[in-house]
This record gives sequence, C-alpha cells and structure tokens, in this order.
Amino acid sequence: MIDSGVHCLIMIILSAVVVLAITPVMIPILHKFKFGQTVRDDGPKEHLKKMGTPTMGGIVFIVSMVILSCIEARLDARILVLVFVTLGFGAVGFVDDFIKIKEKRKDGLYPRQKMFGLIFVATVFAVCIRKIGIDTGVVVPFLKGVVIDLKYLYVPFVVLVLISTTNAVNLTDGLDGLATGVSTIVMLFFMIVATRVSDYTYIKIFCAIMSGGLMGFLVFNKNPAKVFMGDTGSLALGGAIAGVALLMKNPLLLIIVCGVCVIETLSVIIQVTSFKLRGKRVFKMAPLHHHFELSGMRETTVVKMFWLLSVLLCVVGYFSIT
Repeated sequence: MIDSGVHCLIMIILSAVVVLAITPVMIPILHKFKFGQTVRDDGPKEHLKKMGTPTMGGIVFIVSMVILSCIEARLDARILVLVFVTLGFGAVGFVDDFIKIKEKRKDGLYPRQKMFGLIFVATVFAVCIRKIGIDTGVVVPFLKGVVIDLKYLYVPFVVLVLISTTNAVNLTDGLDGLATGVSTIVMLFFMIVATRVSDYTYIKIFCAIMSGGLMGFLVFNKNPAKVFMGDTGSLALGGAIAGVALLMKNPLLLIIVCGVCVIETLSVIIQVTSFKLRGKRVFKMAPLHHHFELSGMRETTVVKMFWLLSVLLCVVGYFSIT
C-alpha cells in the first residue's frame, strides 16, 4: 500500500508530465484553427503584443485531470463528483470561448445562456454531493467547532458559491500566469488541509492532480505566455476550487484563501458602481491587476506580488481552521 503523501507526490508529477507532453502538441493545433486571444484596446499597451496568442489552453489540464481522476476512481468513486463539476464548468467556458473566436461575438455566450449553464452544473453538483452523504453544515473559520446548518438553503448556497468562485477566477485571469499560479497555491493548500481527515483522501488526490497539471501548464503560461487558459480553463478552475471547498464543508474559507480573486472581483464591482453613480472611476482600470500595470508596475511584478499574497492568505486560512 502506497503512503498517501507519496501517492499525492506521484499524482502531482504524473499530472505535470501529462500536461507538459500534451501542451506542445495542443498549441500548434490552436494556432491552426485560429483560436487566438483578443486583447482590449483600452488596456495596457504592452498587452497588444499578446493578440493572437492561442487561448482555450485550459483543455490540457482538464484532460490530465479527467484521465488521472478516472483512474483514481477505482479506489474512491466520489472523486467523480469533482470531475463532473470541473468538466461541467469547463464545458460552459469552452462554448463561450468558441463563440467569441469563431463567431466573432465579443462577449461569447449571451449572459442568460452562460448563467443557465453555470446554474445547471452547480445545481446538479449540489444534488450529487447530498447523495454521497455530504450534510448541510458549513464550518465557520476562526470559530472552532462552530458549524452552521443551512438545511433547505444549502442547494442555493452551493450554487452561489460555485458561480461566485468561477467568475472571480475568471476575472483574475488577465495576466500571464496569474490565475494559474494563484490556483496552484490554493489547490496545494486544500491538499494539505485534506490530509487532516482520513475520509478526504479522494479530495487530497484530486487536489494533487489539479496542482500538478497547473504546474505543468504554468511552464507555457508564464510571461511571455505561449498559451492562455481561456474561459475554458478559468471556469473549470473555479468549479474545481469551489467544489473541493464545499466537499470539505469549508466554503467560507474561500473568502480568505482565494482573497486575491475576491479583491479582483471587488475592484470590478467598485469601479462599475462608482462610474454609474458618480460618473468617476476609482481605479485606472479594473480588475485591480490592470490598475497596478497602468500605475507603472511591470506585469511580472504584479503577478509575483499576487502569488505571494495568495501564499500569505493560505497561511492565514490554515490557522483559521486549526
């Protein structure tokens, strides 16, 4: 019997290897089909050189996740609910990306269509986790032993958490390696936390698979990026992260450990609200990472700063549940 820590390390390495093998093959294919990134012309001028860089690259770490998780499902089939939520949100993102690129529709899916897809996947996931025995309790960080029983509000709460997280990760995906790095840190955090409960072995393995895949993808996604994850990847990551937190009964922990994504989202909300009510912008550009760029910071500096902040927030998150 392989030690669980060794098992996780093997999964991290295997997932990274799969992604490192697939991505060099996938990039020319994305180029061939002209799945290139479009760039906002009102953003930092340095980003204009990214125009045409292949997007939808999130497919590679999703493929790695599906293959390795299905193999692991022989030991614990519960891992399949995490495969479903990640794949489900990734599918919505894939359709959104495809429409943006092939139909030249700037916003991809219409808001109503996109929201329907996200709510459908989230609702099915909520029902599935209730079927496998997850109760309606939610742990409160910093208050040891305090659990809130949501009862009939649980399913709407799960939907809210999933949609909020996916959109937050999506907004964070605006600089080379930013969302990839932050998501890797968060996944490693949940992998470590999951080691404290023997029944969470399947969650720990899933987090190892995801973090390994993201590490492999980061090789091609770091500045200067050779490929972007697109909504395909960012929505899938949001689903995976929120799904893990929900299965561990710690969704409120996302406010802390995904603090970078929360801050990015708040910056957009503040910017839009201020402009509508006052006709003035608070930031030079939202999300916040663009504000720092337009203030003179290098893209790589902003990314490293946000990575470091994620690590610090995960340390705070860890102590909030000990």
